[in-house]
Amino acid sequence: MSQRLLFPDAAGAADALTFCARSASLGEGTVRLRAERGVLAMTCAPLAPRGLFDTTPTIIGMRTLAIDPELQCDFVVAAAQVAGAGDDATALVLPETAVTASWAGVSPPRSGWQPGAPIPAAVLAQRAQWGIASVAEAMPQNPGEDVVRSIRASVWGVADDALDQLPLGAAFAAFALGFVAGEEQARVFTAPAWTRLTLDRGHVLVRGPAKSGLTAVRATGGASPA
Repeated sequence: MSQRLLFPDAAGAADALTFCARSASLGEGTVRLRAERGVLAMTCAPLAPRGLFDTTPTIIGMRTLAIDPELQCDFVVAAAQVAGAGDDATALVLPETAVTASWAGVSPPRSGWQPGAPIPAAVLAQRAQWGIASVAEAMPQNPGEDVVRSIRASVWGVADDALDQLPLGAAFAAFALGFVAGEEQARVFTAPAWTRLTLDRGHVLVRGPAKSGLTAVRATGGASPA
C-alpha cells in the first residue's frame, strides 16, 4: 500500500500537490521530501549540472509547509507520481518507490546567512520571460538532449546585471515554480558559495557552478641545490 503525507488541512495538501506538479516539468522532474518537527521541506532542482564539465549552476526551489508532527522522512520521488488522495483532501499519496537524484545530495547551509539588497519580484518575472524567449529562439529543430542542455546552460547560467550578478536561472526557477506574484520584494541572503531569494510563496537557492579544469601547479619545498 502506498504511503501518505498527512497535512493539517486541505489547503496545505493542495499547495504541496501544486509544487509537485510544477516540479514535474523542471530539471529531472524529481522532488525531495524532508520532514521533521512538524515541518515539510519540499525541494526540486529546476537547474543542476550533469557531469564534470557542465557549467550549469545548481538552482534549487524550496517550499515549506506544516505536516504531521509524527512524520520524519528524507527521500526523493518522481514529482509526477505524487497524487491527491481521493478519500481525504488533507492527504497526498506517494509513489511506492523512491528514486535517486544527484542534486539532492547538495544541501545549502541552515545558518550563517547575511542579508543583501532585495530584488523586485517584477524584475524576476521580466528576466525569466526574457530568458525563456532566448532559449526558444536559440533552439534548433529536433535538437538532441546534449544540445538542449548546452543552450539552456548558455542562457540560464549567465550572471545577470539586473539580478545583481546572480545567474539568470534564479529568475527562471522563481517564475516557473509560481513564487513570483504581486509587487513584493524578493529578500536576498548570502552564505559561503550560496545565495537565497526568499519570497512569500517559496525560496530559490543558488550555488555557483563547479570549477572545471586542472588546478595550477605551484612549487613546494626549498630551492633545488645548485
